[in-house]
Amino acid sequence: MNICENIAAVQKTIQRTALACGRQPQEVKLVAVSKKQEMEKIKQACACGLHIFGENYLQEARNKICACPVEIRWHFIGHLQSNKAGAAVKLFDLIQTVDRAKVANRIQHHAERIGKQQNILVQVNVGREQQKSGVVPEDTEELLKTLQDMENIRVLGLMTIPPWTEDPEKRRPFFQQLKELADSLAQKKLFFDSQQVEISMGMSGDYTIAIEEGATMVRVGTALFGARS
Repeated sequence: MNICENIAAVQKTIQRTALACGRQPQEVKLVAVSKKQEMEKIKQACACGLHIFGENYLQEARNKICACPVEIRWHFIGHLQSNKAGAAVKLFDLIQTVDRAKVANRIQHHAERIGKQQNILVQVNVGREQQKSGVVPEDTEELLKTLQDMENIRVLGLMTIPPWTEDPEKRRPFFQQLKELADSLAQKKLFFDSQQVEISMGMSGDYTIAIEEGATMVRVGTALFGARS
């Protein structure tokens, strides 16, 4: 498997998809999902030009972050427990999975202690799945209003993981729903920059559909690195 070739193929697909729906390719950031991947593969991906990586587990991420160049940006994309917020603030440039005020309060506390402005996304459970994290769509506005009072948190946008289906096309309505919610909340100026709201959605099997529906970040793992060991 040639990781550089995989990266080039995914980047070309992002470019082609964006242009086909009237968007600029640079509007879409590629987040390489590197959880459970060997360090050698991550180093290869860095050498091939990737600079944003997403990790799900704090201890695993800590070891990788220490071994990688400082210019690499790291996103936390796993479920975050409030008692792990301090570690996440120290390690990650962006925490994509904030879904309740309790976690946000801990992030604020730890970010204030170290003088950091912590960028986050709010995770929305668009599919209303009981087994998944995320605030339900109708409660998102209230959470964003609460977060506005936290001086060391910057809410850059929204993130979602739609219900899994065999047919990726059936995930399109969930992507549409997140984009509509983001637009509605941006009109109320509830983001750090409501003119440029980040929308993180889409993975290896459906990222082209997500781009068509407005994703500004796609989280791709298997298409870049192959199946996890």
